[in-house]
Amino acid sequence: MYEELKGRAAVVTGSTSGIGAHFAEALAKAGCKVMLNGFGDKDEIETLRARLAADYDTDVKYNGADMTKPDEIKGLIDDVYSSFGSVDILINNAGIQKVSPIEDFPDEKWDQIIAINLSSSFHTIKHSVPHMKKVGWGRIINLASAHALVASPFKSAYVAAKHGIAGLTKVVALETAEHGITCNAICPGYVHTPLVDGQISDTAKARGMTEEEVKKKVILEAQPTKEFVTYEQLNGFMLFLASNAGAGCTGTAYPIDGGWTAK
Repeated sequence: MYEELKGRAAVVTGSTSGIGAHFAEALAKAGCKVMLNGFGDKDEIETLRARLAADYDTDVKYNGADMTKPDEIKGLIDDVYSSFGSVDILINNAGIQKVSPIEDFPDEKWDQIIAINLSSSFHTIKHSVPHMKKVGWGRIINLASAHALVASPFKSAYVAAKHGIAGLTKVVALETAEHGITCNAICPGYVHTPLVDGQISDTAKARGMTEEEVKKKVILEAQPTKEFVTYEQLNGFMLFLASNAGAGCTGTAYPIDGGWTAK
């Protein structure tokens, strides 16, 4: 399935764990050459890189660019091109979270969240689009969130950044529409990732609840299915958008949220 992706060069930011790691594996399985990016234990990252390369017989590399630093982000995209000869698929997945009432929200955490969750996507796209235009083909997929479409309390920076991603997605789609490039955003509801585990803990403190109460009354209460979105569901939609079948889709933020934003 998706044979046309074989040999394409893909970069996934924040791909050393969580959703990003699953995206990277799905692309490797489809035959893409993959550039990993993210923080973490060096040995664990190398184990992931080596496993993907061996399991799927493809070229997998790692670049540890800091997504708060524009120069390093440019270096990441340059590395993709020099390593693989093209930059075909860009997945902006890197993200962090902080849950706090706005009057107590740390200034430095606001700046960090906007830098990683929003500005980094501007920089990766800026440096990837010229490579895509040269060959008349490209796929840009921004991992947004249901919070690109709706809001929740105590998440001022995250919601602002994700709404920004939805707007950035539309602009890039319009600018690249005649160049064989698509740009879309995937807006998951809650997925049981390490990031969500952190949100559960922070929300429990902010609201004076137990973590189990947060899962039932805050997290899954938002999703009519009362179930977490799965990695497999996100992988399937990501691959569709990256494939020829998704060529007619551009400029849209797609919720995969168990009905959350339908309310």
